[in-house]
Formats: sequence, C-alpha cells, structure tokens
Amino acid sequence: MIKELKDILISEIKTFKNLLNELENQHKCIVKKDIFGMESCVDNIKSANKNIAILEMERRKLCGDKEISKIIVDSNDKELEGNYREMRKILYQIKLQNETNEILLKQGLSYTNQILNILNPSPNVPNTYNSYGKSRR
Repeated sequence: MIKELKDILISEIKTFKNLLNELENQHKCIVKKDIFGMESCVDNIKSANKNIAILEMERRKLCGDKEISKIIVDSNDKELEGNYREMRKILYQIKLQNETNEILLKQGLSYTNQILNILNPSPNVPNTYNSYGKSRR
C-alpha cells in the first residue's frame, strides 16, 4: 500500500506542478490583457483539474476512510513524508496564484465597469440644477 501511495503522490505532484504552470500562464495573459490566450488557459486549467480529480479518487480508493496524514505518520517512511510535504507546498502555491489571478480579474472588471459608467451615465438622473443653481426633480 505504501509503494502505491508513493506512486500516486508523485503523480499528484507532477499534476499540481502542471496546474501551477497553467495558473502562471493565466497570470501572464491577465497582465498582458490577452483575451485569446485566456481562453486557452481556461481549457488547460480544466484539463489539469480533471487529471487531479482522477488521481485524488485513486488515492481515496487506496486510503479508504483513513486520513492521508495519519497514514504517513504511521508509515514512518521519510520519502513518503517528503512527497506529502512537497505536495502541500505546491498546493499552497496554487492557492496563492489562484487568489492573485482572481483579484486581478476583479480589478479589471471593476475598472471596465467604472469606465462604462462614465461613458454611459444613467438616464434616470435624480437631481438636475437650473440656471440659478436650484435643484429640481
């Protein structure tokens, strides 16, 4: 079981690195404002997520109801523990990159909405002022 778990963790590490690479490519496309590049990034990220889900299901099938951290501690295998730490580290990097990309996208959308509001003001302006500076409704 430990050998199979090592193999799955190594495969997960490779897939997580692939996902991190795709998120970094997405970041570059966001910064460059490359819309067509973003479309390909989305497809690549979906593919990487699908591969991760497959490996995660294999790992859960192997471990059953036991937590992986408990299995690793009980195994006393340094290589397995190192792989687990590497996997956790990459997961943290993925989380940070994903949050960064999300913030950049939200800022871009906010900026675009502000520009659109400036160019197309609301037709229902509540108050207008006459030539004497008095408000009329």
